[in-house]
Amino acid sequence: MNKLSRRSLISYSLAAGAGLPALAPAAVECTKSPGTPPALEPERLLTDWPWLGRYREDNKKIIMLGPTSKVVFMGDSITEGWAASQPDFFSGGIVGRGISAQTTPQMVLRMQADVVALHPRVVHIMAGTNDIASNTGPMTPEDTRNNIRAMTEIAKANGMKVVLASIPPAANYPWRPGLETAKTIMDMNSWISSYAKLVGARYADYHSAMSNGKGGMKPGLSSDEVHPTAAGYAVMRPIAEAAIR
Repeated sequence: MNKLSRRSLISYSLAAGAGLPALAPAAVECTKSPGTPPALEPERLLTDWPWLGRYREDNKKIIMLGPTSKVVFMGDSITEGWAASQPDFFSGGIVGRGISAQTTPQMVLRMQADVVALHPRVVHIMAGTNDIASNTGPMTPEDTRNNIRAMTEIAKANGMKVVLASIPPAANYPWRPGLETAKTIMDMNSWISSYAKLVGARYADYHSAMSNGKGGMKPGLSSDEVHPTAAGYAVMRPIAEAAIR
């Protein structure tokens, strides 16, 4: 088999097994918030599925300075947009490592390079909304729970304190029309809260502070029912600071 046909077979297999044709619109829609580059282009799925290259050069600079990172925020577009919206918060040893559209299996693969290697005292993990949206293929709630467990265990094994964040409310996903989101998110948050208590992690409850009581965001806190506005991040910041303290 020549290189071209082998590559074609890999591409076909990924498309068939991971629902690749359905991922393209998800990547476009999920990255409409400012400052969030696309993370699910088919070519990257073949060459760097977890996008380890996204922060490689930035990580090298931090590592060269020594153990200066106090907190690393691991997450998806909500975390990435937070760093863009509040650069003053993400300074002085607080590092953002969010990547738009990412799911928990991709984050697990980034933990060593984007978190452990920076030697933070605390890791803040916000994950799961893109699992519910099936951005990298169908996932069960237990799949998500297992990946959150894995990230927590990696962090604790490396001496970090852990903050587990709730998934912010979302009445719908613009890139997945018709998908039930509100109850699924609340169920996952209930588990995250219980698991945080079980393992001695802090739970950052953004959902309660941002919810309109019907599964969506309060008016003005989101640009598209998913991604927080500057006002939304202003609500989240003191919750994060309290959890980190």
